[in-house]
Amino acid sequence: MNQYSKRNSLLQIALFGGAFATTAALTLLTPLGSRSVRAQLQNSPKAIVDEVWQIVNRDYVDGSFNQVNWEATRTELLSQEYSSPEQAYAAVRVALAKLNDPYTRFLDPEQFEDLTTQTSGEMSGVGMRLELNADTQKITVVEPMENSPAKKAGLQSGDQILQIDDRPTQGMKVEEAAQLIRGKEGTEVSLRVYRSTQGEFDVILERARIELQAVRYNIRAEGGTNVGYIQLSEFSSHAAEQMRDAIAELSDRGVDAFVLDLRGNPGGLLYASIDIARMWLDSGEIVRTVDRNGGSQDFRANRSAIAKQPLAVLVDKNSASASEILSGALKDNRRATIIGTSTFGKALVQSVHSLSDGSGLTVTIAHYYTPNGTDISHLGITPDIAIDLSNEDKRRLAANPQLRGTSDDPCYARAVASLLAQVQPEPLAIQ
Repeated sequence: MNQYSKRNSLLQIALFGGAFATTAALTLLTPLGSRSVRAQLQNSPKAIVDEVWQIVNRDYVDGSFNQVNWEATRTELLSQEYSSPEQAYAAVRVALAKLNDPYTRFLDPEQFEDLTTQTSGEMSGVGMRLELNADTQKITVVEPMENSPAKKAGLQSGDQILQIDDRPTQGMKVEEAAQLIRGKEGTEVSLRVYRSTQGEFDVILERARIELQAVRYNIRAEGGTNVGYIQLSEFSSHAAEQMRDAIAELSDRGVDAFVLDLRGNPGGLLYASIDIARMWLDSGEIVRTVDRNGGSQDFRANRSAIAKQPLAVLVDKNSASASEILSGALKDNRRATIIGTSTFGKALVQSVHSLSDGSGLTVTIAHYYTPNGTDISHLGITPDIAIDLSNEDKRRLAANPQLRGTSDDPCYARAVASLLAQVQPEPLAIQ
C-alpha cells in the first residue's frame, strides 16, 4: 500500500470520526479526455473539478452512482466558470453530495494536510498536548511527548503557555495556540511559560518530526492476576509497530491476560487493522472486501500471532471503521470477549487521493464483511457483554480520563471479571 507523504500538521490531532477512511491509497491523477480538453483545463480550477469526477467515475463502489447521472454531472460541472479554486471546491462538494454518501468527500488543502498527518502517525511540532484549563482559563500543557523537543526542554504537565512568539495567549483557543506552535521541521518557536514552583521563564524550541503515540499500555495486578491494559487511539501507519512493542513488553513482564481498549477509536488504515489482528489471531479470516464489480478480497491470519493469553476488547458507539474490522475478527473467531455497547456501524472502505493542487478526495470503493459474513452497516459490532454506562459514569470518565482502564471504569472492571473467570477457574470440589 502506498504511504502518505509526510506533511506538517497541528500540534493536536483531531480524531477521524466515523466518517473517515479505513484504507488509504495515494493517487495523483491528471484530467482525462481529449488533448484539447486537457489543454483547456490546464491551469484552471476546472482541472480539480475534472480530477474529482474522473476518480469517482472510475472507483466509486456503486456503478449506478446511487442513481445519479454521473455523466450529466460532469457536463454540468465543466459548463460552469470558476474564478477561484474555492468556487471549484464548492461546486465539487455540491456534486458529491448528490451521491448521498458522507464518506465520499472533498478535502481542501488544509483538511487534506490534517488527514495525511493523522494517518501517517507523525507531525512536525514541539510535541506536547495542550488544553484550556477549566479553572484558570489558561493554555496548559497536559503532557509533553516522549523524545520530543518539549520533553527535552524540560516542559512539564501543568505548565501554562503565556505567550507564543510574542503573542499573548490570554483568551486564545487551544486550536489557535496549536496553529501558532506548528511549523516546518527545523524552525524555532519561542514560548513564555509559567510554572507554579518557578514563576515565568522563556524557552526556545526547535520543531521536529515526531511519531505520535497511538498505543498506551500498562500492567495491573487484579486479584492475583497480571492484566496487560492496552489503549489504541487510532490505526495510524505506526499503530501496528507500537502495538507489537506493547504486546511484547507486557508478555515479557508476565501478564496472564489482556484488555484491549478501542473505545472512541474512529478507525484509520485498513492494513493497520489487519496487521494488528494477526498479532492476536493465529488462523482464520479477518475481513472480506467487495468492490463495485463484485470482486472480493479475503484477508486472513497467517500464523504470526504473538499473544496467546485471554483477551477482552472494550468498544463503544464511537469505535468505528478499522476498530470494527479488528473487533469483528476477534469476535467471530472467538478469540476475544467484546464488552461495551454496539459500535458505530461503518462497513465501507475508502481510498484517499491527492489532487494536483494539494487538495484531496476520499472515495468509497468497497463494502466489507466480518468473517461470519455479517454486514455491520448502521448496526455495528454487537458486544458479547453489553454494558450501558449511566450518564453519571460517562461524565465522570470524560472529566477524569485517568480513571479509564482502572477499577473505577465499569467496562474495564467487567472485562477483568471475565478474564479472571478464564485464567482462574473454580477449583474442583473434593468428594
